[in-house]
Amino acid sequence: MNASLPFADWMKAVQADTEAALDRFLPAATQEPAKLHDAMRYTTLGGGKRVRPLLAHASGELFGAPADAVARAACAVEMIHVYSLVHDDMPCMDDDALRRGKPTVHVAYDEATALLVGDALQARAFDVLAGATDVPPARLVTMLRLLAEAAGSAGMCGGQAIDLDSVGVALTLDQLERMHQLKTGAMLRVSVLLGALAGSDLGPAQLEALGAYAKAIGLAFQVVDDVLDATADSATLGKTAGKDAAANKPTYVSILGLEPSKALAEQLRRQAHEALAPFGEQALRLRELADLIVQRKA
Repeated sequence: MNASLPFADWMKAVQADTEAALDRFLPAATQEPAKLHDAMRYTTLGGGKRVRPLLAHASGELFGAPADAVARAACAVEMIHVYSLVHDDMPCMDDDALRRGKPTVHVAYDEATALLVGDALQARAFDVLAGATDVPPARLVTMLRLLAEAAGSAGMCGGQAIDLDSVGVALTLDQLERMHQLKTGAMLRVSVLLGALAGSDLGPAQLEALGAYAKAIGLAFQVVDDVLDATADSATLGKTAGKDAAANKPTYVSILGLEPSKALAEQLRRQAHEALAPFGEQALRLRELADLIVQRKA
């Protein structure tokens, strides 16, 4: 994509490309079982900031990834992310009625359908990524393994398990950071890595730099989420505001306070920029995304 595009225009173009690719990769709503496929499309299409696809595209551009390969990587991480939201919102987890400004899947359909939507989206993610024929097979296997690790008990699911066990528990800052490195950070990190690997093999120094960048933005993302949960309203967020405090969940704001949390987010933004120094100006989009993550209002 044109490197001279203003960031806002680049972002809109990637979001539109991702929407079109998701539409293409998801089963048609009329295909049986129609209710399941309709619900998969309902929750995946037409909403969200697409932060993970944006990260995949930005790192893909940095490493010259073919368009189809980076689109598949972007859609795979987004499908895993969306499945996690569907399950997170169910009564057995966070029991939420609003997501991306519309009723959650178990409200719009039913609980059994919501469970199956999550399962089917997770399977579809690996199917889509495995179809990246532009990527050499050995590297593609590495990408599939990294996605599985990021989504599983060593990543997102593990973080969610810790989160559920932490309600009403006084976590230390280190424990909170560990939880979020798994729950949110693992999928942000793999978005960056899959985009890069769609274009090239990565050396140890490149992996280290991208990993340091991803760690900083992953924590920053959660710190800002906690700040917004404490300060924004539901209409702005597109989801129920104040849920963490109401559920007595540990957050950066509850441990550090509001202003120190904002200062931490800014510190993490600077760390993300510093991590990208080896890539020079070529990493402009990744730097701009770090700014977006910290300066967003929803």
